[in-house]
Amino acid sequence: MEIQRYIGTELSSSKMALGRVLQGLSQAELDWRPASGCNSIGLILFHMARTEDALVQGLLQKVAAVWDTETWHETLGLAKEESGSHYTVDQVNAFKVPELAKILAYYDAVRAKTKEKLRSMPVEAFDEKIMFPHVGEMTIGAFFAIIITHTAEHIGEISYLRGMQRGMDK
Repeated sequence: MEIQRYIGTELSSSKMALGRVLQGLSQAELDWRPASGCNSIGLILFHMARTEDALVQGLLQKVAAVWDTETWHETLGLAKEESGSHYTVDQVNAFKVPELAKILAYYDAVRAKTKEKLRSMPVEAFDEKIMFPHVGEMTIGAFFAIIITHTAEHIGEISYLRGMQRGMDK
């Protein structure tokens, strides 16, 4: 299996897994935090989309984020400067979670750009090196591995928070 197809399969699988853990959640469940300073499901989901957007568009392609080019901040009712990362406790506590459908629409737009880039890359490009902040130099193949791992880790967190709220009701 060629690398683009493998990465594409992983990205599609994560989309299905995310759909399962989000299925049927109410806005109250998306907003819920187990304690002050803890992330909600909605904030984690927003972080996932915003981070993939910043990494794939900004770091890998050196182009403006989908967040900016498609003005998703307006659709989601958030500040244009909203980064989705590195919040203080006060910022976490104050984060207003947008509607699930809107966050997912943004994430879908980001994922479409990720897959578009993936499909356009020759196999040799995955061995090229890029600088990843706070990590250092890595291959583009390793970069995509980080995108996949990051997504999987946060799906696990969302599943755990769902379980805290609903018990075994999955």
